[in-house]
Amino acid sequence: MNRPSLHSPLNHAPLHALPCVLALMFNAFVWGMSWWPLRQLEQAGLHPLWATALIYLLSLCVTLALRPGALGGLLRHRGLWLLSLGAGMTNVCFNWAVTVGDVVRVVLLFYLMPVWSALLAWWLLGERPRLASLLRMALALAGVAVVLKAPGVDWPVPESMADWLALGGGASFALTNVLLKRNSGAPAESRVLAMFGGGSVLSCATAALGVAQGHISPLPAAAPGWLLLAAGLSMAYLLGNVALQYGASRLAASTTSLVMLSEVLFASASSVLLGAAELPLRVWLGGALIVAAAAWQALTPGADADGSGH
Repeated sequence: MNRPSLHSPLNHAPLHALPCVLALMFNAFVWGMSWWPLRQLEQAGLHPLWATALIYLLSLCVTLALRPGALGGLLRHRGLWLLSLGAGMTNVCFNWAVTVGDVVRVVLLFYLMPVWSALLAWWLLGERPRLASLLRMALALAGVAVVLKAPGVDWPVPESMADWLALGGGASFALTNVLLKRNSGAPAESRVLAMFGGGSVLSCATAALGVAQGHISPLPAAAPGWLLLAAGLSMAYLLGNVALQYGASRLAASTTSLVMLSEVLFASASSVLLGAAELPLRVWLGGALIVAAAAWQALTPGADADGSGH
């Protein structure tokens, strides 16, 4: 079956778009719950950067074993190398941030991503934002400002390494989504390979640099406990990334970024129940503004009818 074009009825027929939306929600669930196994691995002595490198290395090997032709597609489509960088930066930033920071705060800051996504789609895809889209972006930004405006802080600015990592991860993920759309003509397995390769190589390089500078512990000795957990998380990421490239390559960039906001709900519920996050009033209010921006987009009839996503 041929891949539909950006203006195919698949992109704006609710029945046909449902599998794409469900695929993105599955990916959001994997990411929203990933903080727990990552923290378990850290307690076992495995830094989140090493964990990310190993997890994606395993996924990379599985992909090559099942789809050996994916490597040829990666080499033929040069645009996939930038996709690899974007995906790698996303995983370095997010996995590190969600391991060391307040989970809900990190996820909310990560989801300034719809703003980055709209701006990058305008720049790279020519998807000019409309007034309603700009207003939704403003609403999301207001929500992030509320989350950042802690008591005793004059300005709503990032105040920790986890904050900066979350913002950097959101920008990188937005770039990843836009590049998935831009490279939708490349073989699906090559796109997945590029994302796994970027996650593994960049995480390993960053971890090695951190070890050399004395900021990160070396890779610990192999132990059945953390190896099995890492393998399980790797399989979850494998399925989640397949779902992401399936949905993101068929939907407008802004739609992808907003559907993925369901990660906020998965991460918030799980982290609060397990005592890994706090929800003061400002986080409730800021989170409500961010989710409201997503709901506004979702309830806008024909928002993606022209393929622009705005």
